[in-house]
Amino acid sequence: MSGQPVFGGIEAGGTKFVCVIGTGPEDIRARTRFPTTEPEETLQRAVDFFREHAHGRLHALGIASFGPVELRRNHPDYGHITITPKPRWSGTDIVGYLRTALDVRIGFDTDVNGAALGEGRWGAARGLGTFVYMTVGTGLGVGSVVGGGTAHGLVHPEMGHVSVPRQPGDAFPGRCPFHGDCLEGMAAGPAIEERWGRRGEELTGGELDLAIDIEAGYLAAGLRNIVYTIAPERIVIGGGVAKMPGLIPRVRRRLIENLAGYPGLPEHSSDEFVVPAALGDMAGPVGALVLADLAAN
Repeated sequence: MSGQPVFGGIEAGGTKFVCVIGTGPEDIRARTRFPTTEPEETLQRAVDFFREHAHGRLHALGIASFGPVELRRNHPDYGHITITPKPRWSGTDIVGYLRTALDVRIGFDTDVNGAALGEGRWGAARGLGTFVYMTVGTGLGVGSVVGGGTAHGLVHPEMGHVSVPRQPGDAFPGRCPFHGDCLEGMAAGPAIEERWGRRGEELTGGELDLAIDIEAGYLAAGLRNIVYTIAPERIVIGGGVAKMPGLIPRVRRRLIENLAGYPGLPEHSSDEFVVPAALGDMAGPVGALVLADLAAN
């Protein structure tokens, strides 16, 4: 490693942590991943990684975290994970722990906002100022960049929980513990598995085609809400479910149907409006490097 300062990034997921050192996707100098266990054990493993591999030259650290998280800097719980289904993580001061241990400036945001920043700087939304990144996997989350910055208010937007109309013939009740049949409850990976009795990648033939059609219908309905609320220049879709064959082209078609000609923008019909993520599993970790860069400047 050269003598110049480098950034650290953490994609802090409910299942695993991914830690990187570098300056971007083409310059990852060290990387590790490990399971998300008890808060102190997990955070200490991250600290040990940066102490071992950054050699004291860590310029800033970015954290793209599962949540919900407190992002208001003037709030006494800034940097905390708030009320989360992840056992024993509610109330964890993730920023405070890492700042005290590593003595660096820290950028902090949600995991999906971090991934959105990564796709905006190096990936499928490069050069755009207003766009969304949707990840569809174990959960369904949406990160939003508006006017060049991630959107925050009383809390980070939770567009995975928007209401969506039930698709014709779909009797699945939904599995969101809060809302039942919201977008996440109907379209995340576990909903597919419970609806069909098998994981999406195990479906074949007519079942697979119908599953993709139902999935595309729910995603398009959710995206209609997002298009009308944020007016994104592009929608980037990542996560394991997005790899279902032919899903994204079908989402494009169903979204056009949902928009029903309003407001009539040709961009909405373009193949460049809804696109697959370009950075794959690295969107979150390199997005955390963007957060570190922003914190340092």
